[in-house]
Amino acid sequence: MASRALVLTGGHGFDEAAFAALLDQLPSVTVERVAHPEAADRLHPDRVGADVIVLYDMPGLRVRRASPVEVIDPPPGVVEGWEALLAAGVPIVGLHHSICSWPGWPRFAEIVGGRFHYAPGRLAGRDWPDSGYRHDVEQTVTVVATDHPVCAGLPPTFDLIDETYVCPVFEDAVTPLLLTDAPRTDADHESTAHALLPAGAERPPWHHPPGSPYVAWHHVVERSTVVYLQPGDGPSAFENPAYQRLLDNAIAWAATTAP
Repeated sequence: MASRALVLTGGHGFDEAAFAALLDQLPSVTVERVAHPEAADRLHPDRVGADVIVLYDMPGLRVRRASPVEVIDPPPGVVEGWEALLAAGVPIVGLHHSICSWPGWPRFAEIVGGRFHYAPGRLAGRDWPDSGYRHDVEQTVTVVATDHPVCAGLPPTFDLIDETYVCPVFEDAVTPLLLTDAPRTDADHESTAHALLPAGAERPPWHHPPGSPYVAWHHVVERSTVVYLQPGDGPSAFENPAYQRLLDNAIAWAATTAP
């Protein structure tokens, strides 16, 4: 029987047609898509109506070129809904830019396993610069959890072209599934804050600690299994058979972990 996935979108642009095609071809999953702001109402075990929640959204900040990033704290109902989901053990699969969500709410970084900062911020008692990104990176991904169901049927290594991040990852709190050989330094990435400056504006110096090679991991938060897959920026990943298998595996396995 196919797993039922509630896929949340909104807050970040993406290739709608390519993403819909990706979801449509997942063999083990049936999908309901809901966009923000309506998506927030589904974040409660009484209303989720699915076996697993898939995050391809980016709530909690307003991003506009040539304007400072506006951090938006989650309404009390959203926090209460998330805590109820975790207490009930509803599984979560986070994708790509969902790691940017709710930067004003430290708990969300604990749920996902890290945070991508659109602007400098404080996380886990440490001040961080804005995070880095690089589009269309040619990389080789290595499966390190060879016996894990999320990695079932994947080759030991596979090539991928996709966006990479340099951002904080809670490596000590998660179990890695996949590693990338892509460069992980600020010299190889662009400052997110720089990208939002007006055209021609002076770019101040930007430095970031080396990023994690983890590009897929899992852990448990309260009673919920959480899987995070960093790849997933667009068609180059969506059309990759290994990524398709990875996503199908992640959703199907996470669904089996519900209490």
